[in-house]
Amino acid sequence: MTEQSTSPRVAIVTGAARGIGAATALRLAADGYAVAVVDLEESAGKDTVDAITAAGGRALAVGADVSDAGQVEAAVERIAAELGTPAVLVNNAGVLRDNLLFKMSESDWDTVMNVHLKGAFLMTRAVQKHMVDAGFGRVVNLSSSSAQGNRGQANYSAAKAGLQGFTKTLAIELGKFGITANAVAPGFIATDMTAATAARVGMEFEAFKQAAATQIPVNRVGVPEDVANAISFFASEASGFVSGQVLYVAGGPLD
Repeated sequence: MTEQSTSPRVAIVTGAARGIGAATALRLAADGYAVAVVDLEESAGKDTVDAITAAGGRALAVGADVSDAGQVEAAVERIAAELGTPAVLVNNAGVLRDNLLFKMSESDWDTVMNVHLKGAFLMTRAVQKHMVDAGFGRVVNLSSSSAQGNRGQANYSAAKAGLQGFTKTLAIELGKFGITANAVAPGFIATDMTAATAARVGMEFEAFKQAAATQIPVNRVGVPEDVANAISFFASEASGFVSGQVLYVAGGPLD
């Protein structure tokens, strides 16, 4: 772990109880950040917090529905009070409600939009005031290769494409305050969410991963740590002249 002062910078990771969020929280802790592990239920973040503290880091589990403005404001204020001023925000919280358009309900659409897009908006709006006052900030939004379109994911694809536009606008508005905004767009990453997709299409997960790997130039599917590595760069001081970018972490170029 990099040597830090007695008051390390604070990172917030949403959806950090498992998958990409948990891997990101662990990586940022290893980079020297104190990490707020945000998930829908505070208890869900316990394993991530325990893993960070066992490795000598500092972490706090916080329960919040990122699509609820009141809960977001309360969570950010608690983090600022208990951990310190937020310097990094990773908007990772997400859900799937996959279906073909003619079968997709209004609830399927609204749930995905509220968590991915509204959640990122509310979290960033709540955190940016702290970053502006500090003259430093890093916002990293989780997009997806599905932003380019994916069968059965009209809601998810639209939300992830929207996050790219949101990212670029943040970069324009917040850059003069020392705040950068970038997006990471994973391809196939082996997580509970992709396992759910396999179940939806009626495939065993191992076979699903093997089939996906044959279409990826590096000949394997991704793991959460692959995405966490990219987020780590965007969260660092070294990335200060990189803003408004979308980095595909997908094992090869996309069409």
